[in-house]
Formats: sequence, C-alpha cells, structure tokens
Amino acid sequence: MAVAGVGSPLRRDDFVGVEVVRGLWGRVSGSVYLAECETTPESFAGLIAEFRPTHVLVIDSAMLGLRPGCWRLIEPREIVGAAVSTHALPLGILCEYLAETTGARVALLAIQPKDTGFGEGLTPELRETTDGLADLLVELLPK
Repeated sequence: MAVAGVGSPLRRDDFVGVEVVRGLWGRVSGSVYLAECETTPESFAGLIAEFRPTHVLVIDSAMLGLRPGCWRLIEPREIVGAAVSTHALPLGILCEYLAETTGARVALLAIQPKDTGFGEGLTPELRETTDGLADLLVELLPK
C-alpha cells in the first residue's frame, strides 16, 4: 500500500493531503509507503512503483462543491479529463500512470477545501478533517 499526499504548503487548505500523510508517520507499518509529494507528485511516481504496492491512495484537496472538510473517494476513471484539483497537475493522468506502472488499484481521496488562498496553515475545518482522516486510515492500514 502507498499513500501519497499532494498540495502546496503556501496555499492554506491545499496542503491537506500532505497533512493527512504526516498524521500517519509512526502509526502504520513499514508495509505502507508514505509520500509527502507536495506540488510534485510526479516526482514520486517512480519511487511508488519501485515499492510495488497493491493499492495507491492519493490524497489531495479538490473542488467538489461540498462543505469544507467533506471528502469523497474517487476512482481514477472519474477524474480523467476533469479538473478537480486546486492546482495544475492533472491527477487523473498521475493516477492512470500509477495504475499502469504498478498494477495497483489507485484511488483519489479528494477533500473539499475552504481556503486555497496564499498563506500557511489549514483552516479549523480542514484541521479537524485531517486529524479524523489520519485516525481512520490508521485503523484501516497495517500497523
């Protein structure tokens, strides 16, 4: 299993994916590859492929039209060609590439941001979501 957090540390809630991954460090087993990809998840694609995971979970903020902090698990076929991310990288293409190179099942955990303006630190709504999602993933992933 690989978990990749995506987002910019300079765009407030856009950083939520990385913060969820940070909440997993030291709480899951070594059979889970954790990647703090920030704004260059494509740079981690080779490392993830080398790890040979059976599943890859990409976590990022996304404009879902939901309340801030709400999230959805999205299959890559649902996002190909769609701009759900708050930044430029087409995550659908990244997810497809990871699926092809690893043979893994890939999904995007998309989280609705409140504020993606310039600045540091998550809004309270996204901090609460981050903590809750990290706890949930710890329960679901190998320890």
